[in-house]
Amino acid sequence: MLHVVATPIGNMEDITHRAVRTLAEADLVACEDTRVTGALLKRNEISTPTISLNAANEERRIPELLKRLAAGETIALTSDAGTPTISDPGARLVNAALEAGVTVSPVPGASAFAAAVSVFGLPSDSIVFEGFLPQKKGRQKKLRALLEEDRTVVLYESPYRMRKLLDELEEYAPERFIAVGRELTKKFEEILRGSPAEIKARFADREPKGEFVVGVAPAKWRR
Repeated sequence: MLHVVATPIGNMEDITHRAVRTLAEADLVACEDTRVTGALLKRNEISTPTISLNAANEERRIPELLKRLAAGETIALTSDAGTPTISDPGARLVNAALEAGVTVSPVPGASAFAAAVSVFGLPSDSIVFEGFLPQKKGRQKKLRALLEEDRTVVLYESPYRMRKLLDELEEYAPERFIAVGRELTKKFEEILRGSPAEIKARFADREPKGEFVVGVAPAKWRR
């Protein structure tokens, strides 16, 4: 069996009892970064061996992992933070396992997307989750298309491109209301709400740091 195991997005207490048990009982943990997952396992006194599975090596790892699954082993799939395959590696392994007749079971838990939406205060009955925008080619076209949506749009962004995203939102949708979640569940957690210009002003004298989730309200929505 292949278990898809959600892990904390920041606060290390945000892991379920079932996730801890699954990681402990598995024969192998396939993880994005063995150092990151190793720290989580150590904290929970788990000695299960790990193997890296990331964007660079996922395709070539799949035959080896399928072989182990076919031999009857149980593998737990994790990412560095949150739920695997959600803007993280793992989807190709899950697909290959399902195609091979392997049982794949979710062990749900933390997700930056769900955590952010729950505290943004934006319409959430219908949402467009885009994850990370393209870094260069097609970025502007994609963002402009998303801004035509009549649903809340949720994006992930790195601290290195956060200023750029706010500049783009101010240019294309200056009146649009947005919400920004920074360092969710961590010590310096911050939820910011307002126009793109208002959010930009909050970073006028400091560099954006941490991981960001950005929610863009529908054009017709008003507070």
